[in-house]
Amino acid sequence: MRRRRRRIKSIPFNKIVPNMITSGSVLCGMMSLILTYERQFLPSALVLIMAVFFDYMDGKVARSLGGSSAFGEELDSLADALSFGAAPSFLIYARYIGLEFGTYGALSVSFFALCGVLRLARFNVTHVTGAFQGLPIPAAGMALAAIIIANLPLTPILAVAALLSLGALMISTIPYGNLKLLRKGNVNKTHSLILTGLALSCFMAFREKALLTLISIYIASGPLHFDWGAWLSRCADPEEKPAHRQE
Repeated sequence: MRRRRRRIKSIPFNKIVPNMITSGSVLCGMMSLILTYERQFLPSALVLIMAVFFDYMDGKVARSLGGSSAFGEELDSLADALSFGAAPSFLIYARYIGLEFGTYGALSVSFFALCGVLRLARFNVTHVTGAFQGLPIPAAGMALAAIIIANLPLTPILAVAALLSLGALMISTIPYGNLKLLRKGNVNKTHSLILTGLALSCFMAFREKALLTLISIYIASGPLHFDWGAWLSRCADPEEKPAHRQE
C-alpha cells in the first residue's frame, strides 16, 4: 500500500513571532510562582512586571506584522490568566495571608483568579472597541505586584480586601481607558508630556511606591469615568478593530 504523505502546512513568520512573545509572558508567570514558593517575593513581583512588557509587545508586534490570529488570542488569554491571575494572587497569599487566615484567605485568592478568568472570557466574546469594560486583568495583576514592590505592611484582612476589591472591579462594567489603542501620529503631545512628567515626579517622590501610586491612579480613573486613552489621543477612532489582542 502506498503511504499518503501528510502535507505539513507551514505557519507564517508573522504569526509565529507574536506567539513567541506571548510565550515570554507564560515563562514570567511560571518563574513568579517558583520564586514565590521559594519566598523570593520581590524578585517574583519584578518578574510579573516583565510579563506586562511581553503582554504589551505581542499585540504591538502582531499589528505591525499583520499577524493577528484566533490562536494568538486564545494563547494570550491563557498567558494572562497565569501571569496576571494565578501568579500575583498566590504571591499576595504567600506574603501576607498564609495558612493562618484559614479558608477565607484561600477563597479570596481563588475569587481574584476566577474573576480574572471571567474577565478574559467576557473580553473574548464581546470584542468591544474603545474603553475596556471592567478593570483589565494586567492592571489588576500589576497592582498586586506593585504592593509587593512597595513593601506595604498589610494585615491579612487588608490583603484579602485588596484581592476582593480588584476581583470585583475586573468583572464590573466600569469603563477603563484603553492605552493600547494609541497609535503613532494620534497622540496628544501636550498630554503625553504631562503624563510623563507625572510619572517621573512619582518615581522621584515615592520611589518604590511610585508604581503602586500610578496604577492606583489608573484604577481610580474607572469609577471617576476618566478615559486615559481618549485624553491622550488627538482624536477617537471608533472604527478601529483590535489586532491580536488589546487587553
